[in-house]
Amino acid sequence: MIKLFSSRGKKFYFSIWMLTGIRPRNISLYRLALTHKSAMVKADDGRIISNERLEYLGDAVLGAVIANELYIRYPRGSEGFLTKTRSRIVNRSLLNDIGSSMGLENMLETNLQTDPKQTHVLGDALEAIIGAVFLDYGFDECSKFIRTNLLGKYVDLDKLIKKDTNYKSLLIEWAQGHKKSVNFITEEHHSASTFSPVFISYASVDGEKMGEGKGSSKKEAQQNAAHKALKSVTGKKGR
Repeated sequence: MIKLFSSRGKKFYFSIWMLTGIRPRNISLYRLALTHKSAMVKADDGRIISNERLEYLGDAVLGAVIANELYIRYPRGSEGFLTKTRSRIVNRSLLNDIGSSMGLENMLETNLQTDPKQTHVLGDALEAIIGAVFLDYGFDECSKFIRTNLLGKYVDLDKLIKKDTNYKSLLIEWAQGHKKSVNFITEEHHSASTFSPVFISYASVDGEKMGEGKGSSKKEAQQNAAHKALKSVTGKKGR
């Protein structure tokens, strides 16, 4: 099958092989996984082709695999602990970092006018690749890919568990201890260059703006704003 590929096709095939640790059977799935809607690739019927459906599928598979892995690794962990830990792993910021470490920006087909690392598209592409592996090889092989190539290489579970990254809660906790008020103002902005809304949040302490954060969701923007506000009021990174 590889002999039938063009030189460019062979390069992409081997890139996916090195990325996932498996030999793609349906290479078109992986091309789709790395096609952002901004690339404006069209199907024969005129529809815009993108990785959004694979992203949706990969998100569900990733959540299931992580939930199962945590359930096995931490037999005494409470439901709250398992839920909180899973949310930290599937956090968009962490997925973006993993996607960047994997070099997905060099493989992603996109016409974004901004650096992909400054958006959520790398995390989206990573989830789309998970969806592609799932469709290509099934749940067991996809689970192995997630556990070996993602958790095994890019996530330190013990370190992740010890670190509390709910900066909004930490900021509110700090404010309550110092008898101060905390407020968040969040705005939604749309840009043709990003093809997705960008949220900007401002964290104020006793009416004074202490932190500004951006994100692909309201929650992410507020967390980033709270993180900067915490640095301002405590002089420390997150505490």
